Amino acid sequence: MHPTSASSSETIRSVTMPTSPTTPTKSPSPDHAHYRLVADAIAYLREHQREQPDLASLARAMHTSESHLQRVFSSWAGVSPKRFLQIITRRYAVEALRDDASVLDASLHAGLSGPGRLHDLTLSCDAMTPGEIAGRGKGIALEYGWGDSPFGAAFVAWSDRGVCQLSFHEAKNPEVLRAFEDDWQGATRVEHSAAASALLQRIFANPLERGKLHLLLRGTNFQVKVWEALMQVAPGRLVSYQQLGALAGTGQAHRAVGSAMARNRIAYLIPCHRVIRQGGDWGNYRWGLERKLALHVWEQSA
Repeated sequence: MHPTSASSSETIRSVTMPTSPTTPTKSPSPDHAHYRLVADAIAYLREHQREQPDLASLARAMHTSESHLQRVFSSWAGVSPKRFLQIITRRYAVEALRDDASVLDASLHAGLSGPGRLHDLTLSCDAMTPGEIAGRGKGIALEYGWGDSPFGAAFVAWSDRGVCQLSFHEAKNPEVLRAFEDDWQGATRVEHSAAASALLQRIFANPLERGKLHLLLRGTNFQVKVWEALMQVAPGRLVSYQQLGALAGTGQAHRAVGSAMARNRIAYLIPCHRVIRQGGDWGNYRWGLERKLALHVWEQSA
């Protein structure tokens, strides 16, 4: 929180508290010493944020042990030094993106090794193995169901490793379930409508609880790279297929990137609604152009 500035009717006055000459000087209490350590550590992390110092480096700068610093910092701040650094790093990167910096520039200027690190601070992903893909999810237990979203009826499926499908529809459609069962023939599938509705509420929470939602990606290495790159694009921003291909570092033509978008099974969380054609045309969208525009406007107003 930022301090509220005083109004013109208020008076700010400096007052010196009297001290007793007979009161002996006390050494700082443990609480005060702990606060000073945390305050100095925070100042150091902010100053050296682009260098991404680890706990050992921070402890050396504070002239204390790693275990003591971890314990005191976590007790006072409520998060570990590492988590605090992640928070201020992501905030810096998001602000840079809002100032029209590229995702790559925002990542590097924030002190991250590259765009992939920015992704690590948002959604967590787990790609399926080739064997799991070939077996159509054999050995994976899935739950699924229908629920409401801000953009109409939604079908969502998930495992203990994350959301594996999210799609928008005008209404419940039996064809959607049949396609899902065909895609995941080898998986154990259980319908759970109440859990699906609860999950959709989390997904479309404003703001999204990033870092607490996980995805299970099913695709080729190229497709996964494109999807992960797309998740680095900030809400409300747009990129072309060419820009997305460059961000993914694939060296592939925009048609190949478009094909990867067409194979995306997880709407919104893998935000293919943020991709437009090079000339600025909105292009197509698997779940309807009107919904694509609605998603973009909704994100801008969030």
